[in-house]
Amino acid sequence: MSTTVGAQVSVSPQAAQDIKRMGRAVKDAVGDFVRRLRADRTNGALRVTELRTAGDNGRLCTAAVDGRRMALLLETEVNRFTVLAVREGPHAYGALARLTVEVNRVSGGVELVDQSEVSANVVALPDRPPVPSEDPAAVPAEDGPAKAPRDLRRPLFQRYDDATLLGLGVIASLLPPVRRITDAGQLHAVTGQNIPELTRDVLLALHDGMETEDVRRHITSQWRADDDVDTRDLARAARRPVSHVSTEDAAVLDALGEGFDAWRLFLHPEQQRLAVADFKGSAKVTGGPGTGKTVVALHRVRHLVERLPPGHTRPVLLTTYNTNLAADLSDRLEQLGGAELLRRVDVKSVDRLAREVVEQQPGVDLGRPLDDDTALNLWHAVCTERGEYEFDAEFLDSEWKHVILAQGCGTAGQYLRAERKGRGTLQRAQRIRVWQAVEAFLARLAGPPRRVTYAQIADRAARLEEERMSRADAQARYKAEHGGVDLVHREAGSGMWLRPRYQHIVVDEAQDLSASHWRMLRAMVRPGPNDIFLVGDAHQRIYAHQVVLGRLGIKTPGRASRRLTLNYRTTREILGSAQGLITGVTFDDLDDDTDTLDGYRSVLSGLEPQYYRAPDPETEMRTVAALVKERHDRFGTPYSAMAISVPDGAAATRMALTLAREPFAIPSSELGKEGPRSPEGVRIGTMYRFKGLEFQRVFLTGVSEGQLPHQRIEVFRRTDPQRYERELRRSRSLVFVAATRARDELVVTWNGKASRFLPEEAADGALTAARTPSDATAAA
Repeated sequence: MSTTVGAQVSVSPQAAQDIKRMGRAVKDAVGDFVRRLRADRTNGALRVTELRTAGDNGRLCTAAVDGRRMALLLETEVNRFTVLAVREGPHAYGALARLTVEVNRVSGGVELVDQSEVSANVVALPDRPPVPSEDPAAVPAEDGPAKAPRDLRRPLFQRYDDATLLGLGVIASLLPPVRRITDAGQLHAVTGQNIPELTRDVLLALHDGMETEDVRRHITSQWRADDDVDTRDLARAARRPVSHVSTEDAAVLDALGEGFDAWRLFLHPEQQRLAVADFKGSAKVTGGPGTGKTVVALHRVRHLVERLPPGHTRPVLLTTYNTNLAADLSDRLEQLGGAELLRRVDVKSVDRLAREVVEQQPGVDLGRPLDDDTALNLWHAVCTERGEYEFDAEFLDSEWKHVILAQGCGTAGQYLRAERKGRGTLQRAQRIRVWQAVEAFLARLAGPPRRVTYAQIADRAARLEEERMSRADAQARYKAEHGGVDLVHREAGSGMWLRPRYQHIVVDEAQDLSASHWRMLRAMVRPGPNDIFLVGDAHQRIYAHQVVLGRLGIKTPGRASRRLTLNYRTTREILGSAQGLITGVTFDDLDDDTDTLDGYRSVLSGLEPQYYRAPDPETEMRTVAALVKERHDRFGTPYSAMAISVPDGAAATRMALTLAREPFAIPSSELGKEGPRSPEGVRIGTMYRFKGLEFQRVFLTGVSEGQLPHQRIEVFRRTDPQRYERELRRSRSLVFVAATRARDELVVTWNGKASRFLPEEAADGALTAARTPSDATAAA
């Protein structure tokens, strides 16, 4: 009678890359293989065969995935396997047998190298004869004076000794081929193989000129194991998070059979630490675009929910600044943890949350909410009615939101004493006029008909939640003073069981929330361990909501503030150009300090950004249409994977018409507040609409002086220098966000004079757009 023996199975990150590269059929085959191995490791059809021992306690085995594919397994404990690699074809066994498996002395993770693949991309160096000359390239002649220097290619990493490279995290078995790399082409060919991520990141950073200390600080330290590493202990190495995409068999099967993206299962070591860390209070994670801040937030939510006692409430809030992003977060959270996870989490935009708080009050009459554009038109009307020409509508709207509402100024006296750091100087008489304009604005809102702005709703919700928390604290103190017994009559008499709305709050895109939003969120959770976890990046702030979180009771000192620096989306070429847009500009860290993009980098390589100048807007749009059509017809890029940014709504309409006309006949879909209006076609929208999205190819149009930055801010250069600098910084952030939405290709175009934000070499080397469709195609 045969006995089945079950097994635990995990998949290494490198094996996951193998599977992803091979396609869906292989995912399904490996998924079925893992199921059968889990069910019965003695199943003869799997042909699990020992290959050799590894370290002190590891055993490498090969196994049959199906008739065409084989897997390399690491068994470190009885019936505990890690899938290390998958190969297919008649030579699969030999390819697996040649793999080198070892433990990285920095990360402590299990890593493998295909020496034959790596060596095939590196040309062996000729021997260097001894050179007594000061010129290391000079070769002594056999007779007479030295001959001309002989061209001997120098290894790229010659200046770093073995101890330095190993200490930074380069895997030991890769040192010999690394020593033979002499040019960028060989390096990219090697790093393009499925080599360990830490080694790839270190080599690319060194090649890009990052100093070893910076590599150690920004890269190596994030991977360093939390305990001592024994390179012979494969069992301990296999259990470390860096060695597997998941230890949960169900998640592994989902990943392989259902096409789960790697981000749902595998986190960079620093991301993993942040997702599961315990903080004494609030915590803040910053980082440039594409560094996985949202991924960390989602995993953080799952971790917090896993530690909750059983129940049916939703004690965890996941929020962000708009409804579209909140819907996306909800979808991704369900993909990460299923309906069971989603049932314990409130996922809402911060404005929807504020409105629900206000509407819960008995007899409330909010009025009709106004969007930002309509509210701004109302400010224009107030200025015209009052003959106010010193302060424009944008200034008054900003002053009201970011000073008056932010600081809870309910009277003119409070506003006269309010702090206006970074907003210039207003004399007493000027503040009085501002206050009078605000009163006129509020009178217009009161109607009839009654209207309300989202800023008002957020402010009112913040006040209500602060009152609620104050009552809850008073009730808790009273209860403690009376021996901690349940005060049923007192609590029932209050109309509710007073307690904070949430135990934990997680905030995505934190840089775009206003002070009123933060006041509300602060009052929704009691200060304590792991109360608020926020992720954001001031470099991507496209609205004027600059706040100092510490002054709002959200303190993230020391290790409670972390930075992510590795971009997973954008190529190094695009990233370098995008960073140039904000070089030399100072940004805050969402608090009272400054933030930088030091160490911000990508391991992806691709095309250099392309630049086109045009004599007029029509020629520019036709050139972009020709480029888009070429990418679709010649390279097979789906139209829906491409996006065109335009300066404004009118330009979006003109761009859509240009695409639709012959000879292009390209379908398009305008990006609205809720995303694209159609699932098909090239996406068209303003840079504001690009926030939170990503595309294979991005075309930034209208990057002209006078458009970016817009000429209307020039008046502030003299009248309000601080406002001028704020507007400049916001414009830079806007184009930075749009440029980093591109995964593979970025094309920048303008008509007239190039924007001052673009580097000089971009304008000097730009291609000139032709005036006809046929010429535009030729230029492309």
